Amino acid sequence: MMEDTGSPAAGQGERDWTTGSVPRNLLALSWPMMVTEGLYMIGISIDMVWVGRLGSTAIAGIGVAGIYAGVQMMIMTGLSMGTRALVARYIGARDIEGANHAAQQAFVISLIYTVVMAVLGVVFAEAVLTLMGFASDVVAIGTSYMRIMFGFGSATVAFWYMGYSILQASGDATTPLVITIFYRVLHVPLCYALVLGEWGFPQMGSDGAAVANVISRATGMVLVLWALYAGWAVSFKSDRWLRGWKVRDTGRSVPRQLLNFMAIWRVFIVGPGRLRLTMRGFRVDLAMVWRMVRIGIPASIMGVQRSLSMIIVAGLTGAFGTTAVAAHSVQQRVEMVLMPVNLGLGLGSGVLAGQNLGARQPERAERSSWQAALLSTGLMVICSTAVFFWAENIVRIFNSEPDLVAMTSTFLRIATAGYIFLGVGTVLMQSLSGAGDTVPPMVFGIVAAWGFTVPLAYLLPGVGNIGVNGVRWALVSGFVAQAILSIAYFRLGRWKRKKV
Repeated sequence: MMEDTGSPAAGQGERDWTTGSVPRNLLALSWPMMVTEGLYMIGISIDMVWVGRLGSTAIAGIGVAGIYAGVQMMIMTGLSMGTRALVARYIGARDIEGANHAAQQAFVISLIYTVVMAVLGVVFAEAVLTLMGFASDVVAIGTSYMRIMFGFGSATVAFWYMGYSILQASGDATTPLVITIFYRVLHVPLCYALVLGEWGFPQMGSDGAAVANVISRATGMVLVLWALYAGWAVSFKSDRWLRGWKVRDTGRSVPRQLLNFMAIWRVFIVGPGRLRLTMRGFRVDLAMVWRMVRIGIPASIMGVQRSLSMIIVAGLTGAFGTTAVAAHSVQQRVEMVLMPVNLGLGLGSGVLAGQNLGARQPERAERSSWQAALLSTGLMVICSTAVFFWAENIVRIFNSEPDLVAMTSTFLRIATAGYIFLGVGTVLMQSLSGAGDTVPPMVFGIVAAWGFTVPLAYLLPGVGNIGVNGVRWALVSGFVAQAILSIAYFRLGRWKRKKV
């Protein structure tokens, strides 16, 4: 067993998150997760920016296919929750050997997931899109996009995201951030080149966005596996950057000092990580795999039912025409840019909750979650204000067709009414999942989606002259319901006694 020094000077890979200032630990662990999630979400939105140049039909095609790709991602996210909970508990209890073992077995889940999702996606892509009644040209674009994302992309999703989850649960949020920066820098220009046929690349249209995603995510997968099996971690040291700027150093020219100051890579240093995996003597531990799957299944169900409800919402929106579907798709992409704030804080508080429960400090685990929810509320107020007043300008980043801009702007302004509730609900549900208590969040998600969002999305458009905007108000109602349920359950404190 390895003891953690808990030294403030230690990098994230070795830092003890169960001691010291709770707010400081929360911010230090969460901000890299926010940026990581932000880069992931921005990448999805970048796809829409380039594809948007092909017209509203292309936007609608990858928009509806993206919903099913979201199901793919949600299942993996849910399955990884079991891994997060166990690794965090082992780390909190100072059982590094147990954490390594759990991490190795997690990739068995990734392998099974890869095979199942690849087959399902390739075989049923056209059928599920046709079933929703979309126009034939939208179905054609979406089918091709889905087959690439599922057929070639399932492995990259499975191993890439599971690796990220393991590192973050161990308390290392910086290594996933650096890897994400690297592969996103590859993705953005590659997507542009493949979608539009620039720089000598073939013009692949919307398929190019899928291919760029697979290639860049595969790069991230290789790097994250290398980090885990080589046993290294990247740490953030801001003072190394500031030392590069020495105005009084007469031995250096001002241009050279400026270049030193701009060298942001100074803040990242590579050192030993807390985990180091090995294939030597590896055997499948079905009991451990089942422990992780048992925790992860409710989280996967929560994600899948959420995605399925969004498919129905998209179908109900589709009754109002292709422009409405495109507006829905653009709004979803804008919200993906906002979600990293809540996801980062939620994942950070979930890691702190898991590690503190492992260290037998339940009150400290609770305090970190409430502080994350409070911070999320403040940040979402700022984001909501910006979206409300600059909605048209935001939409024009994706497409400037007047009808699309007008409709999407209205969708966004309605959505801002629910963003604060979305933030609180997301953070507390992520905290519960990080503690291994995944059944209640699943129930809250089902109640919010199928008790509020879906039925109201069907009923409200027929009330007066509200029309398609009724679907947006239905989504807001789901956010409110989910937040109220999460707050009520979290206050009960049963999650603090959860055994994993």
